[in-house]
Amino acid sequence: MIARLFFVVAVTWTTLIVSFLAPSALPSAWQYYVYSPASVGLWLLAVLFAPLIAVAVKWPWIKHG
Repeated sequence: MIARLFFVVAVTWTTLIVSFLAPSALPSAWQYYVYSPASVGLWLLAVLFAPLIAVAVKWPWIKHG
């Protein structure tokens, strides 16, 4: 059960990190808009709350396998 919980959190954080780093391949003129303070703040909120939401959604799988 604990392993599945850590797996869900790790996959969620990996997805968030990849989505944060993916726009770095865009031209530098676009990066200001992608990495604006508002979008970085929303990403930080997602890092905090998305694992909780993912665990709540996947709870039946975490609990019963």
